[in-house]
Amino acid sequence: MEPTALERLEPDHRVSVREAFGIDSDLMVPAFGERDAHVPEIDPAYRFNPDVTLAILSGFTRGRRVLVQGMHGTGKSTHIEQVAARLNWPCVRVNLDGQISRLDLVGKDTIVVRDGLQVSAFQEGIIPWALQRPVALVFDEYDAGRPEVMFVIQRVLERDGRFTLLDQNRVITPNPWFRLFATANTIGLGNLTGMYHGAQLLNHAQLDRWNIVATLNFLPRREEEAIVLARVPSFDDPAGRETIAAMVAVASLTRRGFEVGDLSTLMSPRTVISWAENVEIFHDPALAFRLSFLNKCDEAERPVVAEYYQRCFGKELPETFREQDAEH
Repeated sequence: MEPTALERLEPDHRVSVREAFGIDSDLMVPAFGERDAHVPEIDPAYRFNPDVTLAILSGFTRGRRVLVQGMHGTGKSTHIEQVAARLNWPCVRVNLDGQISRLDLVGKDTIVVRDGLQVSAFQEGIIPWALQRPVALVFDEYDAGRPEVMFVIQRVLERDGRFTLLDQNRVITPNPWFRLFATANTIGLGNLTGMYHGAQLLNHAQLDRWNIVATLNFLPRREEEAIVLARVPSFDDPAGRETIAAMVAVASLTRRGFEVGDLSTLMSPRTVISWAENVEIFHDPALAFRLSFLNKCDEAERPVVAEYYQRCFGKELPETFREQDAEH
């Protein structure tokens, strides 16, 4: 069978990390000149964490298996995608939710019509498909995968990465430009805080097979403000920038409150962006705050969150909001 256009792709040049990512490094990374349909779109507003970017680039350059860990909303999966986008590297994300089964990853027999007849044919799963192509395969929510799914992935994590299709009596040797990444919230420790229901304890033998584990934390406040402004450019004036700064300050307080145990939830950068977008709709930061975040909080914790709002905006949430909370 003739190889497809994707299977024939190979890196044909190298890009400077300093020029492409603004990181002080002499590293040169292989990249593709031809852009495939599987290459993510470039987000010009994305801000790269230098340490995590270098870890991810080691995966693309040297084939290291890279696991990126961090809280929700820090941009773990997006970070990998945006690196791939600037290298024109095909990238496929698979969310390991409860619906993903072993058959989805490995493949299964299906009924197809050939020459007017129904026949049984093997349909490759995502792992055999990706292994044979120059694709960056990203397993999202890696610590939420079911045990039978995780043991399938463990076979790909071996040093040579060869994958055996038992049903086909076939051994697949990975494409030299196949790359493997994963993201996780809890780094295999399970749902200790109660924030990540469904997160599993990871087999340490499997966790040990990841060559590099990088931690992605929340961005510095100024950088987060810049990202929100890039997403919601209508705030790019003195009053709008002041409002965004107050929003990010509230988010920082919720994260600190979560760390010390005052809150059971926190505001991610994604939530801050949603808040700003909702202000565009309702023209009221307080109402948008309630609809974007406050209603997600435990009722007993809402006075603490309201205090954060008051400290950053210099005024209390409207009485009607607090009265509604008291009624509940």
